[in-house]
Amino acid sequence: MSRLKLRDDQWERIEHLLPGKASDCGVTAKDNRLFVEAVLWIARTGAPWRDLPESFGRWHTVYMRYNRWSRKGVWQRIFDTVADDPDLGPVDVSWQGYWQDRGKLAE
Repeated sequence: MSRLKLRDDQWERIEHLLPGKASDCGVTAKDNRLFVEAVLWIARTGAPWRDLPESFGRWHTVYMRYNRWSRKGVWQRIFDTVADDPDLGPVDVSWQGYWQDRGKLAE
C-alpha cells in the first residue's frame, strides 16, 4: 500500500478525533479520510497547496478546512495520538510550528 495513504489501522486510531461525526452538530463529514490524506500529501511532498492533485478535491477547499481544523486544535489531537507510529514519522517535522507556518504560507 502506498505510504501516501493511511492504512486502515491508522485511520481507526484517529477517526473518532475528527469533526463531522454523526454525533456532532452541523454537517457530517463523509470525506474525512480523503481530506486527512490530502493534508498528509502536502506534508510529505512539501508541495504548495495549489499543487494538490485534483483527486483530493479543490486545493482551496482543502486548505480552508485544514485551517479551520488547525484553529480548533484538531491536528494537535491527531498528532498526539499517532506520535508513536513509525510510518507517520517522516511527516513529524516539529508538528506545531510546521503546521502553523504552512497555514501562513498559504494565506
